Amino acid sequence: MHPQPGIFGLGTVEHCYVELDLIGRGDGRDLTAALAMLSGPETTVAGVGVVVALRPELWASIAPGDAPAEARSFDELEGSGLRMPSTQHDAWVWIAGGSRDAVFDSTLRVVRGLDGIARVASEVTGWLYRHDRDLTGFIDGTENPSMTEAPDVAVVPEGPGAGASIVLVQKWRHSPSFGRLATDEQERVIGRTKEDSVELDPSVMPPDSHVSRTSVQEDGEELQIYRRNTAYGGPTEHGTMFVAFCREQRPFEVMLRRMAGVDDGVRDALTRYAQPLSGGYYVAPSLQALSRLARSTD
Repeated sequence: MHPQPGIFGLGTVEHCYVELDLIGRGDGRDLTAALAMLSGPETTVAGVGVVVALRPELWASIAPGDAPAEARSFDELEGSGLRMPSTQHDAWVWIAGGSRDAVFDSTLRVVRGLDGIARVASEVTGWLYRHDRDLTGFIDGTENPSMTEAPDVAVVPEGPGAGASIVLVQKWRHSPSFGRLATDEQERVIGRTKEDSVELDPSVMPPDSHVSRTSVQEDGEELQIYRRNTAYGGPTEHGTMFVAFCREQRPFEVMLRRMAGVDDGVRDALTRYAQPLSGGYYVAPSLQALSRLARSTD
């Protein structure tokens, strides 16, 4: 089983993320079939990378044998003074390319092609900032697995949902107050040096730093996810589109609970300077699963 190639398609500088809701009382098969035609070698949208994903319960109802075990929609999470809202929708499409006009034109074709089937619930334009940094100025994704290791982290290896990925999508708005901190204060919030992303020494690492809260060891191994974040917005309001893939949902849930301080009351310091505005889980099916559905619908 092969995952959708856009998950690993690095080097694209322009991005658009669209969340969709079904129109009417359909079972979602028409929407899923239309999305299936967007990804893979026979894509109807040329010149850009496309990843399509469905609400876990919707995909499981249409293709139960291709649904990852225990995948489910995003539930609102509330911890130590922080609320992570659920804005779950029925489907998610990520279009990425080398120019804004190519991404714009392709996204417009996708939306028009779904007319009468689904409505656009959310649309966000993303872009790369200084190659590999987010809008705090820190390098983003330092803990990402290498490209040779990424498929093992991001893709269900076998059994139900083989070749699929579980996707977490969150929009985080940055506060301008972070930029007013001195560099050493920013580094204590993140847990890394700003210039070269070296992890702070344990003797000076704050227990509420972003690194401390999101680096989780279980049975001697660190829980891993594969991040594909981008920046969004303009000078007056901006932030991070957090997009990550994993073979299972649990690592996401562990990390988010720790960030919010749900179990121990220790809240991630970064969340005092960044606010989650949305949250949704989706399943990005394998190419074979999408192809089967497209053929059966035809």
